[in-house]
Amino acid sequence: MPNALIRETSPYLLQHAHNPVDWLPWGDEAFAKARATDKLVFLSVGYSTCHWCHVMERECFENERIAQVMNHHFINVKVDREERPDIDATYMAYVQATTGQGGWPMSVWLTPDGGPVFGGTYFPPGDRHGRPGFDRVCHELARVWRDDRGHLEEIAARAIGHLRHEAASAQPVRGLPGGKVFGDFLDRCDAMFDSGTGGFGDAPKFPRPVVLRALMQISERFGRDSDEGGQAWRMAERTLLAMASGGMHDQLGGGFHRYSVDRRWHVPHFEKMLYDQAQLAMAYIDGWQISGNSVLRETAEGIFRYLTGTMRDAGGAFHAAEDADSLPTEDASRPLEGAYWTWEADEIHRLLDPRDAAIFCTAYGVEAQGNASHESDPHGELHGRNTLYRATRRDDLAMRFDTSVEEIDERLVAARAVLLDARACRPRPHRDDKILTAWNGLAIAALARGARVLDRPDLAAAARDAATFLRRELWDSDRLFRTFRGRCGDARGYPADHACLIAGLIELHAVDRTQEWLGFAIEIQRALDRDCWDEERAGYVMRPQLGERTLMVIREDHDGAEPSPNHLAAETLLKLAALTGEHGYTLRAEALLRAGASMLEAHPFAMPQLLAALDLHKRGVMAFHVPRNAAGPRMDRLRRTHHPRAVFTHTEGEELLLCEGTVCRIYTG
Repeated sequence: MPNALIRETSPYLLQHAHNPVDWLPWGDEAFAKARATDKLVFLSVGYSTCHWCHVMERECFENERIAQVMNHHFINVKVDREERPDIDATYMAYVQATTGQGGWPMSVWLTPDGGPVFGGTYFPPGDRHGRPGFDRVCHELARVWRDDRGHLEEIAARAIGHLRHEAASAQPVRGLPGGKVFGDFLDRCDAMFDSGTGGFGDAPKFPRPVVLRALMQISERFGRDSDEGGQAWRMAERTLLAMASGGMHDQLGGGFHRYSVDRRWHVPHFEKMLYDQAQLAMAYIDGWQISGNSVLRETAEGIFRYLTGTMRDAGGAFHAAEDADSLPTEDASRPLEGAYWTWEADEIHRLLDPRDAAIFCTAYGVEAQGNASHESDPHGELHGRNTLYRATRRDDLAMRFDTSVEEIDERLVAARAVLLDARACRPRPHRDDKILTAWNGLAIAALARGARVLDRPDLAAAARDAATFLRRELWDSDRLFRTFRGRCGDARGYPADHACLIAGLIELHAVDRTQEWLGFAIEIQRALDRDCWDEERAGYVMRPQLGERTLMVIREDHDGAEPSPNHLAAETLLKLAALTGEHGYTLRAEALLRAGASMLEAHPFAMPQLLAALDLHKRGVMAFHVPRNAAGPRMDRLRRTHHPRAVFTHTEGEELLLCEGTVCRIYTG
């Protein structure tokens, strides 16, 4: 018999609907049941393409004996972090504060009033590798709740008090950040930069497109011929090229996996997330505009092929993610990480003729015994398999195989097509096909930017279709909603949903000749100000959903895998001010910049999106007024030029370019 999750729409919750655990979704029913039965709540938070979520499910939640323990002692609640980022952020703050680390699956035990008493991430079924076993933790917490409840209630009260205090601690109101912060950011990046393989810090390496795009904007700010500008561009370029050559980049199908487990960008964690594709596409377009390097353009175009060919929903929007794990064969007993994406050497030699196979294996680092080191694959799931990466340069291949670079390129193109067709016959990884407003907003921005810069009307059409879907299905003319899967979800839009969608609509306005998308962006901004602004915290906050008890009010202020909505909003508000002439948008952007000033000056590497917004404020947004029928060399130059502070709108005129301060008008007659 399925449990209560069978009535949900989240792919993650539905994955657990047939567990022997009596899961409930988050809500009043679960906590009322905990109070009525006098039990702790076990909260498990994850997402459907999370590798370690799958591992814990297989080891613990599908285990009949452990499920009996859970059902006897706890009320068990499942949450999809992508549907409810507010719940995730609340309890992740507790886990990080008490354990020093975070991640998913997140496991937290709560009192019937929602106070956390113990938490962590992945727990093995029994004690292993220094981690306490889940079974032992469950029994011990149940014993303490029975024998020493006051102790746990005191822990929960202290934890909630601390979390609320931290969340309510507003930064002192002060002036705007000083110009020194740009150099401080550059110095911090330089101190962390891996000059050998690109990126920042050691393994694991995350792409963090917000950092790369801020570096490219700073390069333009200082001038690329200056020491600072050259340094910023070199770090960004080295990282972009290293990622494009690495195994984190899907060398056959385009797009990027989540992160690299090693410092060389070789072996990735194989899940693919929509927000990564969108932000990386923007970064590679920026890089191509700066350098003209065809590798950067081709990488961006590969991302767009992946988005429009694989991740697009029939309704026009984009799905959330693809899983890291898949069945190696149709009759395999369980999925393995990377099974869909990796290759045995013998398989490649069977599919290609001997010369093509030799060239391909040399080009992409394929080894007979597999190319994952033990450090990159401690559980042996990639044993004998190869993650493709560009191991040998084209000219070296040509010399080694005594042929021309052109022939090498032709043979590799043909070989990739053969392998891509063969890969398509494998069992496909699970796809999380829910539609998230925030991530689709980022995808709309990337597609629209790609359409303008690369002169690709098909990308403009894809961006327009996605925006139309969101307006039709997730906007009720008054409020924005977070998710869609078959129907609009119940969760109201969070600050990230509003801010990311506004960013996408501003980019779409730049390539669409109508004015409708700017009007829609203004409507969404109005809803964001009304529903999410907190005057005391001087920012946009995540509040409880309608009817839910307030545990914490959260203001997001870190640019991680996704930009902070407050930092992105500071930028989009300045752009809306330039497009509309409304000074109120500038005042609100300044409030966000002042609220983040102390943190930005102390930790600029954590806030590159806010740094980019500060640059817009200090130098001004460049407003290009482009004729509706613009074409020719002048427009080609405009498309190819990196203008990180630019917004575009459509007008009429003659063939002439006039710039007055930050306003540029292009007339064509």
